[in-house]
Amino acid sequence: MQKREQGKSVGAGGGNAAPPPKRGRPFGSTASSVASASAADSVAPSTLLGPSLQIHNSFSVEQNNKRIVLALQSGLKSELTWALNTLTLLSFKEKDDMRKDACLAKIPGLLDALLQIIDDWRDIALPKELRKGQRTRTLGANSVVTGFGNEYEALGSIALLPQSGFGSGSAAEISGQKNTSKRRRSEWWLDEDGLFNLDDEGRAEKQQCAVAASNIIRNFSFMPENEIAMAQHRHCLETVFQCIEDHIVEDEELVTNAIETIVNLAPLLDLRIFSSPKPSYIKITEKRAVQAIMGMLGSQVKAWHCAAAEFLGRMIINPDNEPLLLPFVPQIYKRLVDILSLQAFDAQAAAIGALYNLVDVNMDCRLKLASERWAVDRILKVIKTPHPVPEVCRKAAMIIEHLASDPQNRTSLLAYENAFAEILFSDGRHSDTFARILFELTSKPNNKIAAARGIWGM
Repeated sequence: MQKREQGKSVGAGGGNAAPPPKRGRPFGSTASSVASASAADSVAPSTLLGPSLQIHNSFSVEQNNKRIVLALQSGLKSELTWALNTLTLLSFKEKDDMRKDACLAKIPGLLDALLQIIDDWRDIALPKELRKGQRTRTLGANSVVTGFGNEYEALGSIALLPQSGFGSGSAAEISGQKNTSKRRRSEWWLDEDGLFNLDDEGRAEKQQCAVAASNIIRNFSFMPENEIAMAQHRHCLETVFQCIEDHIVEDEELVTNAIETIVNLAPLLDLRIFSSPKPSYIKITEKRAVQAIMGMLGSQVKAWHCAAAEFLGRMIINPDNEPLLLPFVPQIYKRLVDILSLQAFDAQAAAIGALYNLVDVNMDCRLKLASERWAVDRILKVIKTPHPVPEVCRKAAMIIEHLASDPQNRTSLLAYENAFAEILFSDGRHSDTFARILFELTSKPNNKIAAARGIWGM
């Protein structure tokens, strides 16, 4: 396929082919500008991440790269605030501004330091009361060997904490009482109520730093010189996909930054990296990654399902990713058809772009989409309305042409022959496309019966 060859050329050649257009923060990803402005005015300066910072023109990243990385790794509030503010300004690029100094290759260890800030927040993000507690086992509580993994603890091989739910005379309870003072040191780190527990203010600062770090990573993903390094960085992809996977309980801005990051990296992303021998930090698998995106696609947040649709449309072009996406194709195109019913133009554009790539590379989607209820009607509505972006209308017409090119779809598409003819004579921009569609439906030698039924109503 032409799209796949273009995708490979982008991944292999790099500068030879023009990179796909980047996307900004979609409308609706955050609160309205008026509400955010009023909220920013009402918030006290002490609750913000830090004071505003302007970088002097003589500031050199090459001379300060070690200081930036060490400031991120130090954990000190003042140093961390300075580094995050500096990187935010360096990574933010205006239309006519080329910040070549903000390249990840020029700052060794920067991406890992930013990811560590996000990981530190995620380690404490979920409150203790929401965690799944240990299931109490009462069967065989009075036996020395219970069969539930307590036999070594009951026999006194290792120290055991007191456990509730056991019988009054159980050996496990007696052993736990005797060895209470011998509590393992590693358990202090796993207990949220331990010595180094953070208060609400400390948790809020950790959360703000994680959001700022994710925003920097998002900004870096817009720069072509950073794409390859980020798309091949397993820790980066694992952290991003884990944030997306936990989008229900995670910070909304952190999730939005994560989904926008992988959308920018999608043309170069190979999901097989999660099964590669590269060191893993979070153990994300290919299936979990796709399921995380499917969760975002089914979200009611417009910015999230638009970004998920755009991501899937870019991922399916890569033939290495297609086998991993095939089990989810029926769910994907059904959800995309549902998104087409929304009145938002950006949602319709994302769904049309994803369907355009799906029907081009996947025959199963091409066969089932034509018989999907409301699919063709909603695609035609995008053309008739019309959508304010002409490219979206052109892709919608090309989707119908792809469907008509398959002989098994001609019978179901002949029901829309009058609608096709109306667009043919009323819209000059798509007249050539719908002329080819009508030719495919009515002029093929092997489809004379279906043509007669469509024209004469037989």
